Amino acid sequence: MADSYAMVKGGKLNLKGHKLKKSKKHKSHKRKFDGSSASAPAVRQSDHEDVAKHGGWWEVKQFADITANIAIEVGDSVYIAALDNGGLAIGEPRDEGDGPDPTEIFTAIKINDTKVAFKSGYGKYVTVEADGTLEAKVEAMGAREQFEPVFQDGKLALNGCNNCFLTCDEDGELACSARTAGEGEFLRLRSCAVRERDPLEDIPLEERGSVKDAEINYVKKFQSFQDRRLRVNEEDKAALKKAKKEGDFHEVLLDRRSKMKADRYCK
Repeated sequence: MADSYAMVKGGKLNLKGHKLKKSKKHKSHKRKFDGSSASAPAVRQSDHEDVAKHGGWWEVKQFADITANIAIEVGDSVYIAALDNGGLAIGEPRDEGDGPDPTEIFTAIKINDTKVAFKSGYGKYVTVEADGTLEAKVEAMGAREQFEPVFQDGKLALNGCNNCFLTCDEDGELACSARTAGEGEFLRLRSCAVRERDPLEDIPLEERGSVKDAEINYVKKFQSFQDRRLRVNEEDKAALKKAKKEGDFHEVLLDRRSKMKADRYCK
């Protein structure tokens, strides 16, 4: 496994079985992206927009998220496709809102906690050949069919069995030939698996737990601790429980806070 990424371009190698012609039109299909991704594990609005843009396919950000159906995105809405002759090629750019083509969907098979194999829709495993080129012609899985997804600094690269990263150059050539990962090696894995929605997703962090805990959390958040004392309204919490159900929890919290302050000043 590579220790770190460095900005190095992968070498240019011809891809066996690659039938796409090199032309200006084909080059335009390779769209660049910066390899960045959201750092927070929670689903944000930007994540929802990204998923909608890619037809419901979301970005895999850790090894545990790799599921059966996987698309390998090497540019914005541009995926690796399997050919019926066992070759691999860069597919056509997908329109916004469209997911990958069936030929661009692979079955990911986890080997262990760090490595995975990819099987094409034709039932063949993606293999790294001796010269680093890629094919998908074998029906059995061995060492050459194993890849290690390397997640680091919000970016992802695929390390082949030859300890070289999968690279895609401006001509659309694919090979595991880069000793270090740079812009030409960064890619995305996308999955369409249904993700379980966090039942607490819409509840503010301060309000998770009992109403007593919630009130303390808000006091800690907004109170000025000039004398290092935490001041919480000690009255019955029944009103808070009722307010939480009826949707005016914040208003009741403010009322309790104001009443407590007024009582202190009266004293």
